[in-house]
Amino acid sequence: MKLDKLFQTLLLTGAVVVVVNTPAKGEEVREDIQGKSSTQRVGESALDEKVAVTEKTFASSKSPVLAPSNQKSRLFKSQLASSLQKAKSDKTSKNIRQISEIELPATSAQMLVQTPTPTNPSNPEPRSGDQVVAITSVKANATNRGVEVILETTQGTRLQVTNRSAGNNFIADVSGGQLRLPSGEAFTFRSEKPTAVITEITVTNIDANTVRVTVVGEKALPTVELFDDDAGLVFGITSVAIATQAPQQPQTPQTQEKPASETPQEQPTAPPDQPIELVVTGEQDGYNVRNATTATKTDTPLRDIPQSIQVIPNQVIRDQNVNRLQDAVRNNAPGVSQFSNQSQAFVIRGFRQDFNLRNGFRSGSTATKDVDLADVDHIEVLRGPASVLLGQLQPGGVINTVTKQPLSEPYYSVKFTGGQFSFYRPELDLSGPLTNDGSLKYRLNLAYQNNGSFRDFVSEDRFFVAPVLQWNIGKNTTLTVDFSYTYNNPTLDYGVVALSDGSLVLPINRALFYPSLDQVTVEQYQASYRLEHKFSDNWELRNGFSFYSAKQSGGYTYVEDDFRDDRFLDKLYADDLFIDQDYRMQTDLTGKFTTGSIRHQLLIGFELGRSTGYFTSGTALLPTIDIFNPNYNVTRPDVQIDNYGTNFTDTLGIYIQDQIDITDNLHLLVGGRFDFSEQYDSFGTFSQGDQAFSPRVGIVYQPIKPISLYASYSQSFNPVIGRSRTNSVFEPERGTQYEVGVKADITNTVSATLAAFEITKSNVLTSDPADPINFSIQVGEQRSKGFEFTIGGEILPGWNILAGYAYTDARVTEDNRIPVGTFLRNVPKNAANLWTTYEIQSGDYKGLGFGLGLVFVGEQQADFPNSNFQVPSYVRTDAALFYRRDNWRLGINVNNLFDVEYYETASRRTVVYPGAPTNVQATISYEF
Repeated sequence: MKLDKLFQTLLLTGAVVVVVNTPAKGEEVREDIQGKSSTQRVGESALDEKVAVTEKTFASSKSPVLAPSNQKSRLFKSQLASSLQKAKSDKTSKNIRQISEIELPATSAQMLVQTPTPTNPSNPEPRSGDQVVAITSVKANATNRGVEVILETTQGTRLQVTNRSAGNNFIADVSGGQLRLPSGEAFTFRSEKPTAVITEITVTNIDANTVRVTVVGEKALPTVELFDDDAGLVFGITSVAIATQAPQQPQTPQTQEKPASETPQEQPTAPPDQPIELVVTGEQDGYNVRNATTATKTDTPLRDIPQSIQVIPNQVIRDQNVNRLQDAVRNNAPGVSQFSNQSQAFVIRGFRQDFNLRNGFRSGSTATKDVDLADVDHIEVLRGPASVLLGQLQPGGVINTVTKQPLSEPYYSVKFTGGQFSFYRPELDLSGPLTNDGSLKYRLNLAYQNNGSFRDFVSEDRFFVAPVLQWNIGKNTTLTVDFSYTYNNPTLDYGVVALSDGSLVLPINRALFYPSLDQVTVEQYQASYRLEHKFSDNWELRNGFSFYSAKQSGGYTYVEDDFRDDRFLDKLYADDLFIDQDYRMQTDLTGKFTTGSIRHQLLIGFELGRSTGYFTSGTALLPTIDIFNPNYNVTRPDVQIDNYGTNFTDTLGIYIQDQIDITDNLHLLVGGRFDFSEQYDSFGTFSQGDQAFSPRVGIVYQPIKPISLYASYSQSFNPVIGRSRTNSVFEPERGTQYEVGVKADITNTVSATLAAFEITKSNVLTSDPADPINFSIQVGEQRSKGFEFTIGGEILPGWNILAGYAYTDARVTEDNRIPVGTFLRNVPKNAANLWTTYEIQSGDYKGLGFGLGLVFVGEQQADFPNSNFQVPSYVRTDAALFYRRDNWRLGINVNNLFDVEYYETASRRTVVYPGAPTNVQATISYEF
């Protein structure tokens, strides 16, 4: 879940009520912050006395019909000016009866079909000082004349409603509200064909503070009235058949008391008190996420951002049952590959990114050894340069993990996974308020994992804990403090080797290290706070600080590049201590304002950072390993620490960005960042300062609402340490990208992106022709170009899909040593993925689901410069079977279903990582 939206889950519950003329079958499509997605059917027979969502604690007895004495008529904003005097004089509008009891006189006031409404802004702002109101449930009840669809909120009077019409569509935007279940999950209500003359009714979040009610008439515009009630707002929606009958009988209002069901085509399908059938399925935080923060630092719809961004939602992570960042990315982000199995550094659009982000902050100066997904809500993959807001980066892109946040209602989840290779992993997820008023909330994620491997002598023992506290200091100020700790005792495994002819002949389980020498432990600490204060609806100040520390210590076997006679591999024993620490402070001021008819969302901020890297290291020679007949008996050698030091990097970045809405369908994004960095060591042997400006310009044009055409230009920078033969300091590497693309909301629940790009990285180091052994010069250039396609969402109720394809051509274009045309390492030209699940919606097998996944990775170059060794292409098939019942979920995941032998990646020909054979895991979880 995105951060700006998370704060909306902290608010109290209330109600918005939509009253429809006839019964309907509705769908609640919920977005699950914990990654829960479920399908439940409610009120399956006339004998049912409950409306219940069995998957969640979301049950109640039949909602009573709204008390007539509590309803008060209210005008839409667009009707207010012309009808204010009439409303003041109409005493009866302040106390009206139940919809089923209402007489419809010919002079009925606020009939929308009789009152023209101007087009209102599509994104109205809440009133100054107001927090977003949580609408916590949607319920539907049949009445004598129709059905009531209730969106519950006790703060309905705080909501502002503006309306308009488009063809046969009535559209009401409820400003200041969000559809959120008590557990914090967003959802959408949808009722298809409730009557013969109404095609569809939907209630959905359209942005971070607006709910849209849409009523689609089949042949004409429906009529709508708005009322206030103690339970919230009431939209009285009358089909055109009734609306047009009223004026014909002005003197006989009694005839209008007859239910519309007397008209054959509008005959109710259920008795008045029969609960309406609701279907709940995953949507936004299911497989289709519409907003992201990584690219703009604002909660902006993806369709309005001129850059390719893919979100891997929590439901996908859960359905695939992955717990490592690299697995989630490899399965679902085509064109993104892992550089090494020893870190979670990724190659994006052809260029290696050495670190990742956590909630928008760097997680160290290098990629962390381990990112546990126990507390991760979703993963955002930003493709292309991001220096405009994030500073020094490689130009290919960056990955941001967004963590789970505290919920406003108690939530408890326990989960256990067991599987092959001695794998077992219990998890605990707890959340809820700590105070009666709900101002202080918490979340706690715990996980323990112990597993072996298909690789000989390889194992892992890991513990993870992540508490979060969130305090609503006032209605405009929120403080969130989080912490995480990871302890890991992994085996440093460097895989297998390729022979001189490029072949891979060793069994994939063969260990090429000395197990008795492995004593590595890794500890990671992360702590941060985020303070947010709203001065008004339009202006907000955010301040955050993050501290990260990773410590790796112990001895292990290190692989040398010397590989003789295609048989003997030299090894070293290394005893190291690495302590990587990173301190970051970010302060952002965001504001919304207009200049004439043009709307702006301005972001001004700065970031201060310091990264330190402390190390000690000692090595000793070990006996050579015979790869075909290894002898693992070896004595631990004595090691003298002969290398140590501390490196420092201090950075300051000042950035500005303006998101400009020139018109409703033309958006401009302009921004830039000035960076200043200084790097030095504790011995004073080197010191280097760099500065750079990184711009970004993008435009989005939406010829029709579901389609966004975009183009963008952006740059990146990354410092290069060292000096040339003439003692001049190296300039930073610069990346320049041109990108064009199309984003489409194919349906309300399925979105797709097609992007084409070209990235050029300049100032790349290459050999100095005057002294190629000792010095380098910056005349090298590398270029990556290609295109990507991704699609995700719910095709039909219960049927989800996440798929993509990427073509990447990344090679050397200028160099003094490496031949022009050489392909960059670990970059498959072609890559594709498909993951789809289907959950049965009704009947005896309701809750039973199936999943199927395909991952294709094309051939990759493993050596640079290229050689005769390439990591071969592969296709891997995964499958899943799960069953959901009440609060229980049982699942079986089979990875590599057909037991294909494949290799994931290679750092060089002496370090090649095989993929796992068929692997079965079973999971059971319970939520309460």
